[in-house]
Amino acid sequence: MKKQFLIAGLVCISASAFSQRAAKKTIPYSAANRTVKVFVTEKESNKRLQPAGELKFETEAQPPETETIVFVDPERKFQTMLGIGGALTDAVAETFYKLPKDKQDELLKAYYSKDGIGYTFARTNIQSCDFSSGSYSYVSNSDKNLSTFDVSHDKQYRIPFIKAATQAAGGKLPMFVSPWSPPAFMKTNNDVLHGGHLKREYAQSWANFYVKFIKIYEKLGMPVWGLSVQNEPMATQTWESCNYTAEEERDFVKNYLGPTLVKNGLGNKKLIVWDHNRDLLYQRASTMMEDPAAAKYVWGIGFHWYETWTGAGQNFESVRLTHEAFPDKNLVFTEGCVEKFDFERLNDWALGERYGLSMINDFNAGTVAWTDWNILLDEKGGPNHVGNFCFAPVHADTRSGKLLYTNSYYYIGHFSKYIRPGARRIASSASRDKLLSTAYMNPDGKIAVVVMNRTDEKIDYSLWIKGKAAKTTAEPHSIATLVVN
Repeated sequence: MKKQFLIAGLVCISASAFSQRAAKKTIPYSAANRTVKVFVTEKESNKRLQPAGELKFETEAQPPETETIVFVDPERKFQTMLGIGGALTDAVAETFYKLPKDKQDELLKAYYSKDGIGYTFARTNIQSCDFSSGSYSYVSNSDKNLSTFDVSHDKQYRIPFIKAATQAAGGKLPMFVSPWSPPAFMKTNNDVLHGGHLKREYAQSWANFYVKFIKIYEKLGMPVWGLSVQNEPMATQTWESCNYTAEEERDFVKNYLGPTLVKNGLGNKKLIVWDHNRDLLYQRASTMMEDPAAAKYVWGIGFHWYETWTGAGQNFESVRLTHEAFPDKNLVFTEGCVEKFDFERLNDWALGERYGLSMINDFNAGTVAWTDWNILLDEKGGPNHVGNFCFAPVHADTRSGKLLYTNSYYYIGHFSKYIRPGARRIASSASRDKLLSTAYMNPDGKIAVVVMNRTDEKIDYSLWIKGKAAKTTAEPHSIATLVVN
């Protein structure tokens, strides 16, 4: 009798477990009765992130081969979006405080409010970088013990600005920090500029430096989400720079920086390696990840888009390969901008298209976060203490107090405004290579599909989801976000 009761109990438990699994079974996605809100930015019009009506789905079981289709499959999910944002450098902060108060408020709302483009991620520099008005250090010369460590320099502009941006973002703005160079006495060339390498005898002192910076910034009310080891470790620049081979960076992480972060209670900070161009991304990642003692400290791999300097092209395939080879590590676009500033080019449509091309391809290759370079620069593309002037999505004309929005701002907004933290990338593919697309399902269930047309042609196409199609048009040199409710 006991055996019968036991069998009956097991049957009941099994039936209950089956019913729980059945209840959790996902209902297939259907686009039936859903509408699509369209937002566009177009070259040959004044439309900038403007509503462009609603679309309705109609049944289309098999799309014709002669038509252009953007296929989206919500049931094929990939990486989760962490955030999209830009760098808060000395140059940004100095320019910001040259603006009238109403323009300061406008800029913060433009970037961080829901009515703007909703930035949710940030980066800042440890010590000076090229986009500082001059070189500076937090310690006195030869202070190996860091007893003179002081961030007073940052209190004039950068720290107040970071706090203002965080408040504008609703009180939370995940931020990672990056050094451009150790102090001169720690380097083989005894100079914060022009490359050089970290001297071995200062490796522990330099690791302690990161800890000091993070703890002081957090004590001053600015939480630090993560850090990168070194900005552009393969570049010998006329500005602040420091070189590491892949093996040198690996050993510094393994023997010094990783253990030092853990020892000081900062093991939860997201440690990002490489932080340079796509062209060497796989080689740098593989050198680090093939050493378990180093890889255990690494959260992700950062990359920039300046590989065109070397003639390597855009190299999106390098991002995809790295993601496939090391799927347990996170890919982050940590910096990009259009260089060689020219005030006459502020309305050049190529500025925005550079962003759209990069963001779509980087996301489709597995990138979890995307960080632009300076969010604001002045009418000269600075300030910059070595003349390395660049474009930003927004420029301040400090002569008139006006803000000048480039189309880069709007192109980025087609992603940051509608693809929110926690969104999952879903399958998206255009049937013609004249259109580029990526798609995400947001935490609220809405789908955001970004479609970009870089050609001179007007392209009619259909958004196709599970046998339902909604017809629309991509104007020449346009970008659109289609939000499926």
